[in-house]
Amino acid sequence: MELLNERLCAEVPGEVVVFAIGMRINRWWKPWRWMPVAAEMPPMLQEQGADPSIGLLSVRPIVGLRNIGVLQHWQSAEHLHAYARAGTHMAAWRRFNERIGTSGDVGIWHETYVVPAGHSESVYVNMPRYGLGVAGALFPAKGSRASARKRLARAVRSSTPPGAGVE
Repeated sequence: MELLNERLCAEVPGEVVVFAIGMRINRWWKPWRWMPVAAEMPPMLQEQGADPSIGLLSVRPIVGLRNIGVLQHWQSAEHLHAYARAGTHMAAWRRFNERIGTSGDVGIWHETYVVPAGHSESVYVNMPRYGLGVAGALFPAKGSRASARKRLARAVRSSTPPGAGVE
C-alpha cells in the first residue's frame, strides 16, 4: 500500500453506514467450536469484494486477544440489509445457530451506525488510503478542511439542501 505522506481528509458523498462485525472466543480451549465460526468470514469477504454493486465501500480487519472482526463502510443501510439476507451470510448465520446457538462457547456481535451526509470527518497523516479514505475522496486537510471542527462544519454546509440554511 502506498503511503500518502501528507495530511489528508476524506469526504464521502451522501450517507455512509459504518458496520462492525465479529466474533469473540469465549472458551479458547474449544477450538473445534470457534474455528468453524472464524472460517465463515473469509468467504463472505471474498464474495463482497468480488461484486462492487453490493454497496460495500471499504473493509478493515479488527483483531484483539479474543475478538476477530471487520470494520466496514457501506453505501447505505439498504445495501447492507440486502447483503445480510443473501445466500452466503444467511447460510453462515443458520450454521452458527445450529452449531453454537446460546452455548456460550463463541460470541458474535455487530454494530451498525447510519451516518447522514455531512456528519462524518476524518484525518490521515502518513497513511495509505484507509477507512473513509477508501470509501470516499481524499483532499488536503488545509483551509476549510484544516480541523475536525472545520471539516464537520464544511460537511454540514455541503449536505444542506439549497434554501434550508445552516444555523
